[in-house]
Amino acid sequence: MKKTPLYDSHLALGARMVDFAGWQMPLQYATGISEEHIAVRTDIGLFDVSHMGELRITGKEAESFLAFSTLNDPSKLKPGRGQYSMLPNEHGGLVDDLYIYMDAEDNYLVVCNASNREAVAAQFEKLAKHYEVTIVDESDSWALLALQGPGAAILLARFVTEDLSSLKKNRKQTVILNGCMVDAARTGYTGEDGFELFCRPDDAVKVWDTLVAAGAKPCGLGARDSLRLEAGFPLYGHEFSADTNPLCTDYAWVVKDKSFFGREAMWGKPCEKKLVAMVLTQRGIARQGYTVFSGDKAIGEISSGTISPFTRDSIAMAWIDADYAQIGEKVQVEIRRDLIEAEICKPPFFES
Repeated sequence: MKKTPLYDSHLALGARMVDFAGWQMPLQYATGISEEHIAVRTDIGLFDVSHMGELRITGKEAESFLAFSTLNDPSKLKPGRGQYSMLPNEHGGLVDDLYIYMDAEDNYLVVCNASNREAVAAQFEKLAKHYEVTIVDESDSWALLALQGPGAAILLARFVTEDLSSLKKNRKQTVILNGCMVDAARTGYTGEDGFELFCRPDDAVKVWDTLVAAGAKPCGLGARDSLRLEAGFPLYGHEFSADTNPLCTDYAWVVKDKSFFGREAMWGKPCEKKLVAMVLTQRGIARQGYTVFSGDKAIGEISSGTISPFTRDSIAMAWIDADYAQIGEKVQVEIRRDLIEAEICKPPFFES
């Protein structure tokens, strides 16, 4: 089982540790998921996400390689900017969803999910055979912390020597945080303002301790999941998979009109099912795998669900038959043999 550089820090804070994608990670701390979730919505939370994968792609054909292998348009990037993207497979599904940062000309850092790190690397290596690019797995060279919440920018500004005013959404710059060199990206997975902080593993404890001592609340994977769901963000293995056609989701905007690997298969796939958000209007919690009905007809399956710690609504996302995927549509979710009423809605469930 792998451990992040902050493993001992989590234990010292009373974290409940769990196995996640082969890593020992904090699920929650002593005060619980709800308090951590609310801290991010109202103040500042700090996550250890050092389990994420990082791949460095360099070379004079790096841009054209990424244009063919991923779905967004890397030509829109400039040094110090990033974009959300996806890595398609040959069947028109997804290997993973990604974040791609252009660190310099012909030099990109790709961040992927921990559980898909090897699959992403293998896919890139396969597609790189006809391009002048070099792919290096830098996952062990980085620790990654996510400072999230409405107070994140004010707190971070206290400890860095650089002016953060130009560090807008999806931008990235190198800063010195309490003596540690950190690449700060204005990105996140919570629906709040915030930063993802890339630092050397040996500096992770110092960066973490500095921010926690200043008032950032340690948060685990449980709060990260409830926050991303409340924000309407997908999670690979739930909303996305090897069979997922992104054109059948609200993330179709990522798929640019260009030549890319798997294009014919993706565009040739009919959207028989679509990804939707819903709020349960009766008491109950929809969990992954629960069946969605319209009357007596089974029309789909829940991909994620929880009680929102902030709004207290029972919220979920699901893949359902396209004919029923209209906002306002009334459906039912089977929970312990009971059919619980729900209504299709427009995500996010909460907007900061």
